[in-house]
Amino acid sequence: MRLNQKVALVTGGAAGIGKATVKRFVEEGAKVAFCDVNKEQGLALLDEVGSEHDFQTVNVIDRDAVQGWVDSIAKKYDQVDILVNNAGILRDGVFVKVKDGELVKQMSEDSFDSVVAVNLKGVFNCTQAIAPYMIKQNNGVILNASSIVGLDGNFGQTNYIATKAGVIGMTKVWARELGRSNIRVNAVAPGMILTEMVLSMPKDVLESFKKRPPLKRLGTPEEVANLYLFLASDEASYISGEVIRIDGGLVIGT
Repeated sequence: MRLNQKVALVTGGAAGIGKATVKRFVEEGAKVAFCDVNKEQGLALLDEVGSEHDFQTVNVIDRDAVQGWVDSIAKKYDQVDILVNNAGILRDGVFVKVKDGELVKQMSEDSFDSVVAVNLKGVFNCTQAIAPYMIKQNNGVILNASSIVGLDGNFGQTNYIATKAGVIGMTKVWARELGRSNIRVNAVAPGMILTEMVLSMPKDVLESFKKRPPLKRLGTPEEVANLYLFLASDEASYISGEVIRIDGGLVIGT
């Protein structure tokens, strides 16, 4: 019961790593408020974890909706202790492709802007909405979803990498700015994790991914959720401003 009597907010909480985090936090005693754009999946998870928790359909790019969500949770539970900025999307594509001296393909502006809006601006929106509550109570934990590609780069992910590197930068700034109010801010950088999206890949692609990390397997959403749990708990009370990889040693194995 490491999160007993804590109130945790999780964005993108209806599936994948977000869902695993919601369930893990519930197991450890937290009251969990989670949001997602997928109402059907969100309500199904709420039914699973129990009505003492909270689900709302919120798009993190909508500042007014985010503020309304945070305000409603603070009013309902009279505290906000943990924020997990998990919501994110992919719109992969090559930056530019030139054939015979002619440009034949490039990442679209819409693909860039949509990923930035969710993965970077969404983290900004949610954190800015909740920070005043945490400052007032002089306590809080903010956990941001980055990625190993935000540290190392990856082919075909200019937009995604820009956001995940940006999240690392914001994590560092907020750890400095909010630390004086006893608020810890950290980022988690997962490698290849067996989410629904990854599992939908062709079998041969999935098998090739499994061979890359030295541990010779992909991670699970539950393993990432366990890292979030540790960082959210008092066991990590002196850890702030860090980016923690969870990748099975992928980089040293490539």
